[in-house]
Amino acid sequence: MDTSRLLRTTGTVIAAAGLLLVGCTSGGSAGPKASASSGGGSASPSGQPSPDAAALRPYYEQKLTWRDCGVPGFQCSTMKAPLDYANPGSGQDVDIAVSRRPAGGPGKRLGSLVVNPGGPGGSGIGYLQAYAGIGYPAPVRALYDMVSFDPRGVDRSSPVECLTGPAMDKYTQVDQTPDDAAERGQLVAAFKEFAAGCQARSQRILPHVATVDAARDMDLLRAVLGDEKLTYVGASYGTFLGATYADLFPDRVGRLVLDGAMDPTRPAVDLNRDQTAGFETAFTAFAKDCAEQADCPLGKGTPDEVAARLKEFFRKLDARPVPTGESARPLGEALATTGVIAALYDESAWPQLRDALAAAMDGDGAGLLSLADGYYERSPDGKYANLMAANAAVNCLDQPPAFTGPDSVAAALPSFEKASPVFGAGLAWASLNCTYWPVKATGTAKPLTAKGAPPILVVGTTRDPATPYKWAQALAGQLESGTLLTYDGDGHTAYGRGSDCIDTAINRYLLEGEAPADGKKC
Repeated sequence: MDTSRLLRTTGTVIAAAGLLLVGCTSGGSAGPKASASSGGGSASPSGQPSPDAAALRPYYEQKLTWRDCGVPGFQCSTMKAPLDYANPGSGQDVDIAVSRRPAGGPGKRLGSLVVNPGGPGGSGIGYLQAYAGIGYPAPVRALYDMVSFDPRGVDRSSPVECLTGPAMDKYTQVDQTPDDAAERGQLVAAFKEFAAGCQARSQRILPHVATVDAARDMDLLRAVLGDEKLTYVGASYGTFLGATYADLFPDRVGRLVLDGAMDPTRPAVDLNRDQTAGFETAFTAFAKDCAEQADCPLGKGTPDEVAARLKEFFRKLDARPVPTGESARPLGEALATTGVIAALYDESAWPQLRDALAAAMDGDGAGLLSLADGYYERSPDGKYANLMAANAAVNCLDQPPAFTGPDSVAAALPSFEKASPVFGAGLAWASLNCTYWPVKATGTAKPLTAKGAPPILVVGTTRDPATPYKWAQALAGQLESGTLLTYDGDGHTAYGRGSDCIDTAINRYLLEGEAPADGKKC
C-alpha cells in the first residue's frame, strides 16, 4: 500500500459509509481550439505533445444519453475519450462513467458543477450520489446540475485492477516497518507482486491514467455538458486535478474551488515527508483531546507521552498481532496503523478511534480493522474497490518514484521519523511502491500557473493531516489568479465541515462569482 500518498477526503469517507429523466440527451460547445492550451502541437503540463484538435472533434461533439441510475434523483451516462491523447485518432477509446443530479431550483440554472472527491482513485460517482448531490448546500444544488465522473482507471471507468481480494488481504498486512534484511525483502517482494498484478490485469489502461489525461477528459465532459466554462470543486488530490485543468485550459476556467490543496512543485519524496508531518500534526491534536477524556486508552500527559504509548502498542502488535474475529486477518502493526490514520482525517471519528484503540489494547482488534477496511474500501464479503490500484497507477505516472530502493529509504528514515516519531518509518517504507512500477512516469513536479485564468479559490486547513496547510499556501501563490482561503481547524478539507464562514465564502463564489479577499481566515 502507499498510505503516504493516498490522499482521501472526508467526503469520500462519508460516501463510503453512506453507500456508495430517461432518454434525454445533452450536446456540447465547440471542440478544442488550436491554441497554446489545447492543441496545435504545443506542450502539455506533462511535457507531452498536445493532442490534435481535429482528431478530438468527434469526442467534443458526442451526445450523452442519460438513463436512470437506480439511485433516486440521479441520472447516469457514459462518455467516450481517447485512450491515448497523443494519438486520439487511433480508434482506441476508454469509457468514462458520468452521473448528474439536475438543478432543483428555484432560480435560474447556472450550469454544471463538477465535483471530485480526491484519491487519486476515489469514485466521483459514489461521492456525488452519497454526499455531494444531496449534501452540498441547498442554494448550490438549486442552481447547478451536480455532476461527477469516475476518472479513467477508477471504479466504473476502465478500472485498473491488480490483485484479488484474498491477495489484497495479504498485501495490506505486510510489515511496513522492516526490522532486518529478511523483512525488507518481504516488503519489496510485496510491492513487486502488486506491480506485476497491475501489469498483468491492466496493461492496456496502465500507461494512460495520469492526471493530465483525467484533466483532458474533464474538458471533454465540460463540452458535452454544454458548458463554455468549467465550474468545479475538487478536494485533496482533486485540487491537483483542478489545477492541472486550469493550467491546460486557462481560457475555459469558470469558478474553481480547490479544497485541501496539493503543491504540484513538491517531488514525491517531499510530498510523502510533508504528509507524514501532516499526520503528526493531526495526531498531536487527537492526543491533546484524548488526554482530556476519561476514556482515553493512551492515558494522560503530553502529546509526546501519548504518542510514545501508541508507538509502543504498535511495537507489541508487530511482535504479536491480536485477534479480530477473522482468523486470516489478525490486527498487526500495518493494519492498526492504517486504522489510526483513517480516523485522523476527521475529528468526528476521534471517539470511535478511542474505542477501537481501547478494545485492541484489551485484545480485540475488530474496531481498528474496521477503520482500516473503510480506508481501503474493503467490503464485508472480502472484495476491494479499486482505490488502491488506481491510487498507485496515477501517482506512479504523475511523478518519478520517491526512492530508488531500500537503501535510499533507509537513508531517509531519520528525516521521516523526525517528521513523525509514530508514523514516520511506516510512511517512508510505504513510499517505495512506485520504485517497482511497470510503467515509467510521464509527469514531474513543476508549478502550475494557469496564466490568464479568472480567480481560482484555494482552500487550506491549518491542521489538515493529509494535505498540509503549506501546500495550499504554495498552490495559491503559484496560480496567477490564486486566492487563498484559510480554515483554522482540524480535519481534511474545509467545505461542508460546519464552518459558516468557510461555507458562506465558497457559496458566494460559486453562486455569484465573488471570490473572498486573498488571505481571508475563518
